[in-house]
Amino acid sequence: MSFLDEKYLLESDAAVSIYNAVKDLPIIDPHNHADVAEIAANGTYSDAWQVFAATDHYVWEVMRKRGVEESRITGSASAKEKWMELARVMPEIAGNPVFEWIHLDLRRRFGIMDVLCADNAERIWNEVNDKLATDAFRPLALLNAMNVEVMCSTDDPVDLLEEHEKVNQKAGRTLIRPTWRPDKAMRIHYPGFRDYIARLGKRFGTTIDSVAELVRVLQMSHDYFAEKGCRASDHDTPHPLPGTATLEQAEAIFRRAMAGETMSRSDIDTYQDYLTVQVAAMDMRAGWVYQMHMGVDRDVRKSLFDALGMDVGGDVSEFFIDIVRPLCSFLNHFDDKLKIVLYCLEPCHQASLTAVARAFGKNVRLGSAWWLNDQPYGMSTQLEYIGNVDVYSCFGGMVSDSRKILSYASRFEMFRRTLANVLAGLVLKGRMPQEIAERIAVMMCYSEPKKFYNV
Repeated sequence: MSFLDEKYLLESDAAVSIYNAVKDLPIIDPHNHADVAEIAANGTYSDAWQVFAATDHYVWEVMRKRGVEESRITGSASAKEKWMELARVMPEIAGNPVFEWIHLDLRRRFGIMDVLCADNAERIWNEVNDKLATDAFRPLALLNAMNVEVMCSTDDPVDLLEEHEKVNQKAGRTLIRPTWRPDKAMRIHYPGFRDYIARLGKRFGTTIDSVAELVRVLQMSHDYFAEKGCRASDHDTPHPLPGTATLEQAEAIFRRAMAGETMSRSDIDTYQDYLTVQVAAMDMRAGWVYQMHMGVDRDVRKSLFDALGMDVGGDVSEFFIDIVRPLCSFLNHFDDKLKIVLYCLEPCHQASLTAVARAFGKNVRLGSAWWLNDQPYGMSTQLEYIGNVDVYSCFGGMVSDSRKILSYASRFEMFRRTLANVLAGLVLKGRMPQEIAERIAVMMCYSEPKKFYNV
């Protein structure tokens, strides 16, 4: 097998056949961090660094790991200088999925078959830039070329979603849907919390001076998103909460936070516990999907956070969290009434999550192997466990989780190939007929997430 050839990740003829059944299916992406304004503008990209790495902390992290100076990653160096550094270290990061994603993008989108390195960096820079200057590489054209049917962005409750409308008008279809993410209203312990509450109130013409008023305003935002085609909410949940806190408890904590008092861990959990149930109830009434992302310990590298802030590559998975008891308590509030997708960054919790998803029936589903697990080993490990404990056809669907649109095709290709190989293993062991494996692959890659998210 040669590098990224036709049998990339496919270890048998059965796997090739299953992959052929899904490789050309449209992409349904229920979760990403795409720059909607960039897509709406639909301009030409400036250079290779912009489309491959300028917004991608996956790339930044491996560059740091190989000793590249921060000025040549997120700092003041020119885009070309940053690209040259990326090319220089590229052969040294082989084995990391970033190596494969970038080369899949170079091959599939630009027709460049070379392995990026210092010797060919300048030539590839010029080749990519020449193509980026053409209409075929504008955002909407790229999304069409990658066969993206629906992409669900990540949006704050204060957003007007005007750029979403522009994208869909230009596309002539509902290409992008918003996703309601109220994290800033939840983060009562963050320094900017009071300013955010004031901003949220101003957006809806009121002063938020209580939790009850906050819930009312969040419902107004939720209704607005529903009018704009939203089908899901998304929640950063460090650990599951049981849904047992009262309004009175939340009100007392809210008043103290608005007075500038420091919040304890117990205060944070109690406040978030109450609000979580309220927003989940909004989703239930609207028929949305509730996406729960859990198990992240954010901003652990203090120097990086102090210099660059959030979402730059300083996050890790958290093992020591209580998964089962609080999660089951929460799920019992909405049993068979709310569609929920569970994602967890820490793979050690996969067994517990899979068992919980199985116990709670068709409306509770496992999301794709997320973030640090978004690679062939993490995907295959998760998929094998899902198939043996839960039900493949109730998988929550692949997501890009991407901050750049160029990676859509490569990330979904890696998933579809990995899935084909896992299912083929069952075929070859006599555990599943070939035709059923192909049918299940289609369900997992397209028809089930399309139906579950109602897109």
